[in-house]
Amino acid sequence: MARRALPRRPARHRCPSLWPCKPITLGLMTEGPSLDTIATWLRDAQAIVVLTGAGISTESGIPDFRGPNGVWTKNPEAEKTANLSFYIADPEIRKMAWQNRLKSEIWQAQPNAGHLAVVELEHKTNVHTLVTQNVDGLHLAAGSSRDSLIEIHGTVHGVKCLQCGWRGPMTETLERVTAGEADPECLQCSGILKSATISFGENLVAEDLERSQRAASECDVFVALGTSLGVFPAAALPEIAMSHAARLVIANGEPTPFDPFADAVLRRPLGELLPELVALI
Repeated sequence: MARRALPRRPARHRCPSLWPCKPITLGLMTEGPSLDTIATWLRDAQAIVVLTGAGISTESGIPDFRGPNGVWTKNPEAEKTANLSFYIADPEIRKMAWQNRLKSEIWQAQPNAGHLAVVELEHKTNVHTLVTQNVDGLHLAAGSSRDSLIEIHGTVHGVKCLQCGWRGPMTETLERVTAGEADPECLQCSGILKSATISFGENLVAEDLERSQRAASECDVFVALGTSLGVFPAAALPEIAMSHAARLVIANGEPTPFDPFADAVLRRPLGELLPELVALI
């Protein structure tokens, strides 16, 4: 299906990057726009880009990585499983990664109220592009449009061979792990298999990145949900949006580098906040 073109909209004054605006933090402060005002921004927007991170899935029982109780916060060694160099060089890292995948909370997780509210936002407003840094597939499970969704860090529901490029479903490879293959090889070429996710040291899919950047440059409201905005290049998307005069709304449990530049910063749990916000539209 062809994607619709983004509309043009008038430029709006932004605070220059060298002179950060004072953040407006709803839930922590009383000043600034109300949820009704933010709902109006969304209702009136000609093109909205939504970026989601691990924080939207924590209420589905999937831990984040860098938060106070994050997987890598508790066990820094586990971060090596997401580093392509370590993964390729060390069979023990791969064995650890396969056990982590086998035991992952993702397989039992269901979309939460935050995911469902994003779907309702798509139905009510002009959400042009939904970019997710998550690999759990919960946006699709919730009913978000596959045409507007960009899984910029890939998906854990697939497997790929790093040598020949073969791809297949994760379930079949996990069955091999359960049967006793600690580090399953590609059945086509005996190459190294990994999840169809983007690891540190691995390039993003160029088409996905270009499409995300183009949408950010042409939207008039950019909404960042449950992301620390610290992993690039996805974290550069709000900067692209702001440089083209878009409003920036951030909802995250912890501070982000972009908070001082945002039009609104919200700290409430997304499963509580998003349904309330979307109901006002």
